[in-house]
Amino acid sequence: MTTSRGHWFYCADQLNLSANYFGDLIKKETGKSAQEYIQNKIIDVAKDKVFDIHKTINEIASEMGFKYPQHFTHLFK
Repeated sequence: MTTSRGHWFYCADQLNLSANYFGDLIKKETGKSAQEYIQNKIIDVAKDKVFDIHKTINEIASEMGFKYPQHFTHLFK
């Protein structure tokens, strides 16, 4: 998985915005840095997936793009 910073640049690029401007918009609207906001959203999606009893943590980590399941579980520490 790319870092949340990588996601920040990806999102800005997809919206045809500079990374700095995108970060400023997120900060203005949410009060959080773009990196923090995106990481929180990743955690929200991960929490929903964890409650799917038909999937293992390894499967969920893989689906979410984590190279190693340990990196996925580290989000919750």
